[in-house]
Amino acid sequence: MTDGPSSAHSLLSDHAYKLLAGSAVVLLVVGTVMFRLLEDWSWVDSFYFSAIAVATVGFGDLTPTSDGSKLFTVMYIFAGIGLITTYFNARTRRQASRRVTRRQDRGETPTESDD
Repeated sequence: MTDGPSSAHSLLSDHAYKLLAGSAVVLLVVGTVMFRLLEDWSWVDSFYFSAIAVATVGFGDLTPTSDGSKLFTVMYIFAGIGLITTYFNARTRRQASRRVTRRQDRGETPTESDD
């Protein structure tokens, strides 16, 4: 690894990416536990609902029944959409950056589609 501003930026980006990835996992764990407690669903159903709620898929096969779980779901979805969208955006940018770096290391010139 080289010293300089680009390597410092890379370290910061890597740290931010890991923080986002960890936050996404924590979000799913918190949702799973809360739906397990609030709705008394199985662990699998709770995880399933947590994932489809954040992904805004909403198949409708499971729905919150109590006022508390409905309010939690609203807050969970608002927080989750932002976090998951930011995570996937960072992941896509990270993959594109690595692809460009590999091409540059091989001596290839970047194309417009690499931006």
